[in-house]
Amino acid sequence: MKKAIRLYLTGTIQSMFFRLFIKENVEKLNVKGFFRRLEDGRGEVFLEGDAADVDAACAVCKKGPKYAQIRGFEEKPERFQGFKDFRIITF
Repeated sequence: MKKAIRLYLTGTIQSMFFRLFIKENVEKLNVKGFFRRLEDGRGEVFLEGDAADVDAACAVCKKGPKYAQIRGFEEKPERFQGFKDFRIITF
């Protein structure tokens, strides 16, 4: 079954290392979508794919890399959109 979810993360997540960690680990799970930093400092992650893979990717995002400090985590179900890959969106 397919699943899509949008996550909002707060904490120590601003480095490029954090974004690359998320991208690398999400791609290993064959999950598509994007990561972007919002103007208010939160990270937004959109994940879609097979439900079990999305759940595993969500767990990776909640934990982050070794030195990240995830202080807040908000999760919202979304409509499947058919992304072709996982991207880091910068502004």
